[in-house]
Amino acid sequence: MKKLFHFDSPREKYHCDAAIVWCFDNRFDLGFRKFLTRIGVQNSDPIKVAGGAKSLASPEHESDRDFILDQIRKSIRLHGTNRVILMLHSDCGAYGGLACGFGNDAIAERQHHRDELKLAAAALKQAIPGIQVDSYFVDFEGVWQPEDPVLS
Repeated sequence: MKKLFHFDSPREKYHCDAAIVWCFDNRFDLGFRKFLTRIGVQNSDPIKVAGGAKSLASPEHESDRDFILDQIRKSIRLHGTNRVILMLHSDCGAYGGLACGFGNDAIAERQHHRDELKLAAAALKQAIPGIQVDSYFVDFEGVWQPEDPVLS
């Protein structure tokens, strides 16, 4: 093999502050990473799939949910994770987008995603009892925490 780029990386294992189930839509990546830093998440195990927490709340196939749960369990086993952060975002193509999925009704979209986050958190807590779950909705203006005690 031909070395193309040099860097130094720590060899020791790390403790994961949170496994993060989020969408691979890059429009929200920078803002959400800044938010994670603000709430103290330095080491994370990102689990990025289309729709993010949708795979737990309303998967197209049960195998989608199984895959996410398997990734979370591996994060727990390999990196000592005890917290999972669930993320959904505005205009998500996995939900049909803001225009097609919600008729450009941002309030309806936000309410739907709040309910989806609740379903995702419940599914996760049932599958992995005792895990801490935090849920967030991200739009083009910021990060929102659903005001529902079940989600925290």
